[in-house]
Amino acid sequence: MKVAILAGGVGSRLSEETQVKPKPMVEIGGRPILWHILKHYEHYGLKDFTVALGYKGEYIKKYFVDYCSLESNLTVNLAAGAVESHGNRRPDWNLELIDTGVATLTGGRIKRLKPYVGNSPFMLTWGDGVSNVDLQKLLKFHQSHGRIATVTAVRPAARFGHMIFDGDRVTEFSEKPQAAEGWVNGAFFVLEPEVFDYIDGDSTQWEKEPMERLAGDGQLMAYRHEGFWQCMDTLRDKVLLEDLWQEGNPPWKTWDD
Repeated sequence: MKVAILAGGVGSRLSEETQVKPKPMVEIGGRPILWHILKHYEHYGLKDFTVALGYKGEYIKKYFVDYCSLESNLTVNLAAGAVESHGNRRPDWNLELIDTGVATLTGGRIKRLKPYVGNSPFMLTWGDGVSNVDLQKLLKFHQSHGRIATVTAVRPAARFGHMIFDGDRVTEFSEKPQAAEGWVNGAFFVLEPEVFDYIDGDSTQWEKEPMERLAGDGQLMAYRHEGFWQCMDTLRDKVLLEDLWQEGNPPWKTWDD
């Protein structure tokens, strides 16, 4: 099964980093967040990726073109113009890096990937969010209901402390708990190829008309994920993820190495 990843947005709310690189290349623990996402899918045996590029897409291309050399020991014979890499640990990934336009919206990017994902079910996520969602259970859930689309529904941690009152007296206080209500779109989709019929073109935003129409047609199901999920929209989010990584046991790290 192919995995499509949207990695073309400008990332304006993280401009401290994205003025020089696309948001999926912002680093957590010395690795782009896109790398973390690829490692998560690889853990579940998914290694065939199609990445939709846009803003500063050349940065992503260069990173993966240089990846093997930068991650290996090298013997360079200058006279012969030969470079031999050795002692490396190469991920077993196949990546199609596809330019989908700088101004193209999310739905348009998905539709532009149609020739690359083919006529089979595929997974889809954004290139700026990590989770420990069990992708095997997600896929089984999708296969069980027979609808066109499955979205992973998540309840992110609240940004502020939660209070319960008895009059003006606080009877319960919880610092930044997970929201008890209000499931939100956490990406990590499983989609049937019929989903492309719901997308008009480049100016279509996936989260609006396509998802609204799928829901209206009874073709959108939600896989409820109670575990960790975090997007990286702002510098605050990046710092949070970096702190979790530095603590030594980041909750989205499903792989061993």
